[in-house]
Amino acid sequence: MKDFFKSFFATLLALMVAGGLAFVLFFGLLAVVGSSGKPTVPGKAVLVFDLDTSLSDGERDPEPSEAISEALGGGGARSQVLPVAIEALDRAASDSRITALFITGNLQNAGPAQLRELREAIQRFKAKKPVLAYNLGWGKRDYYLAAGATTVFINPFGEMEVNGLASEPMFFGEAFKKYGVEVQVTRVGKYKSAVEPFITDRMSDPNREQIQMLLNDIWGEWKDTVAKDRNKPASDLQAIADERGLIEAEEAKKLGLVDRIAPYDEVLDELKKLAGKQPKDKDFPQITLATYAGIPGEAKAGKTRIAVLVAEGEIVDGEGKSSQIGGERLSRELRRLRLDERVKAVVLRVNSPGGSASASELIQREVVLTKKVKPLVISMGHLAASGGYWISTYGDRIFAEPTTITGSIGVFGLLPNVKKLANGHGITWDSVQTAKLANPMTLTRPKNDLELNRIQGMVDHIYEQFVAKVADSRKLKKETVHEIAQGRVWSGREAVKLGLVDEIGGLGAALKHAAKMAKAENDFYVAGPEREPDALKDLLRNLGQGKSRKLAKPGPVDALAEAFKLQLERVSALNDPRGVYARLAFEIDLK
Repeated sequence: MKDFFKSFFATLLALMVAGGLAFVLFFGLLAVVGSSGKPTVPGKAVLVFDLDTSLSDGERDPEPSEAISEALGGGGARSQVLPVAIEALDRAASDSRITALFITGNLQNAGPAQLRELREAIQRFKAKKPVLAYNLGWGKRDYYLAAGATTVFINPFGEMEVNGLASEPMFFGEAFKKYGVEVQVTRVGKYKSAVEPFITDRMSDPNREQIQMLLNDIWGEWKDTVAKDRNKPASDLQAIADERGLIEAEEAKKLGLVDRIAPYDEVLDELKKLAGKQPKDKDFPQITLATYAGIPGEAKAGKTRIAVLVAEGEIVDGEGKSSQIGGERLSRELRRLRLDERVKAVVLRVNSPGGSASASELIQREVVLTKKVKPLVISMGHLAASGGYWISTYGDRIFAEPTTITGSIGVFGLLPNVKKLANGHGITWDSVQTAKLANPMTLTRPKNDLELNRIQGMVDHIYEQFVAKVADSRKLKKETVHEIAQGRVWSGREAVKLGLVDEIGGLGAALKHAAKMAKAENDFYVAGPEREPDALKDLLRNLGQGKSRKLAKPGPVDALAEAFKLQLERVSALNDPRGVYARLAFEIDLK
């Protein structure tokens, strides 16, 4: 009995200590949130755009572990939200307190279409004020943004990439065979290559063909833009890519790709001059773009409310994570906007490779219902393919950038089983069922011919529905859609020619068109969907706010590990109840 009470009170004490620590941590986090003062814009300030952060189309609620880690100083960088960054750049261009823009750092995950919209905002700023850009070395993404700056600097020890684009998919087929995981597939579409990473060790010829054409389109846009910025023929850039690839600082200057070679301290001296300081001064007025974006500007006097709803990530069944498009969650948000009489038009910003066919259909239904009562315009970001195109096709008007990856009108079923893997470790299953098709989605055995035929029939049926919906919404003949479908991806530029997209343009162009349809071209304001009150989410959203941290630059091994992790996350998102997906090929990673 004595030992019992000793153990009891020891456990009770431990629980009290743990509870006390949790109490202190919780209120400590509240203090972190409440202690940060409101930032202000100093006079004659340089706006600093540090590219060492990730870029996303929309703001998402952080997971609790992410928010707490960031608040305590151990988290990674918050995403820079593209529309917010663009609005801040446009506002700063007319802000008398801002004298110049300074661009530095290396973007790691932005898509070509996102970069184009961001670059256009930088050029609008440059039309009014100087833009200085500096890096130790210039990568293709960063240089695309900076090539048109007033002055482009490079460090004397630096180099820059002008070496074309590459895509390097990862394949698990042989690994699955080795470890006893079998994958059976059903699919429709000559180019529907999303299943290839699970069943083979290399690209098929049709997949190689479509990726090559897509890379050519994106690379062509890069060359044309940079050539115009640097006043040189695009053919010169192609020659550099074929013959040199990596260029040292002196050579970059001779080729006219940069304006000045200078170490960082000399660049700082130039920034001090723009801020009205002397080189001998220790500091100069400056403010980061992330901080500036968080300072409210002057309220725009508009009467008509246009809502922007961002659909970013994998399309999954159910609610989904904050980094995914949950079919039920996005449908609910569209429904709320449809029923809100204050909202006169909706712009749906889509940045998705697709995913669950069932979830895509749920969302598309709400798109159709919404456009019956108010204008609904689609703005495609980096990706709007397969399921991403499914939810877009019924928009009143579809906008895309030339480098947007879209199309991929195709469907597949992915049917894994772990029988060999489990049997090799002494695990077996037995089954009793009342009909031959009672358990077709089991993971414990391969599918038999009857089951495969039924699942293939379902995939064929969903594909025909997909094609019919595109034909109906885009006013195309069904035969025409069949020809351009087959799971093939297209660039935004080609999609316009094929009738899958209406117009080249970014989010700004989509907003203007939505305002025009709502008969409020010069009298509208933009608002996101109103969030449901949630005290915990509000707390997590605010933790560490304003503490923008740089992304660590990954080495080759880290980059490979991150690619592997990303593939596993994509696999975990495959949760369609029927195992049928409308999704882009698993890897179109531009390098």
